[in-house]
Amino acid sequence: MKITKAKFIKSAPSLKDCPEFNMPEFALIGRSNVGKSSFINSVVNIKGLAKTSNTPGKTKLINFFNVDDLFIFADLPGYGYAKVTDKTRNIWQKTLEEYLLKRNSIVSLIQLIDARHPVQKNDLQMAEWIKHNNLPFFVIASKVDEIKRSQINTVCKNFEKTLNTKVLPFCKSDNYYNKDITALMEEIITKSRINKENV
Repeated sequence: MKITKAKFIKSAPSLKDCPEFNMPEFALIGRSNVGKSSFINSVVNIKGLAKTSNTPGKTKLINFFNVDDLFIFADLPGYGYAKVTDKTRNIWQKTLEEYLLKRNSIVSLIQLIDARHPVQKNDLQMAEWIKHNNLPFFVIASKVDEIKRSQINTVCKNFEKTLNTKVLPFCKSDNYYNKDITALMEEIITKSRINKENV
């Protein structure tokens, strides 16, 4: 899958405010500051399309990006550490759950997990919630440029064993891994189209 263009469409505070695109949608989830924005920018090869920040919890809305009129990236608020009130955190959680459970255009969730650390408790809780609700997902091991190259395969295998799903490596400084990621996404898009046609 060769991506030639992408653009930011809209930010939405809740499911009812989310626009309809009639395109397959990939929802990005992960701990605050795991690198979801950097992932978007790298995959679409447009620097600065999704705003990055060193401040955890910066993303407070669901941000939608149209990629080549082929699919949608939806960047969701991060879970885990963020300097926000409990009330705000609870609102984020309710918005996240409602969107993930009721958004019919989602073809797969993409959970990003920091490769520099073992799977964290809230990463595991999120993965278990996804599986409990029978939602399709795969995992991106982010920030692999910050560990030894010889460790990358081991980290991904350990993540796969813990989470029981497909895990692919990613780093923002090198698009070497993007080909495998977009190939998997293309496969998911194709399967979703076939399933739609057979309904």
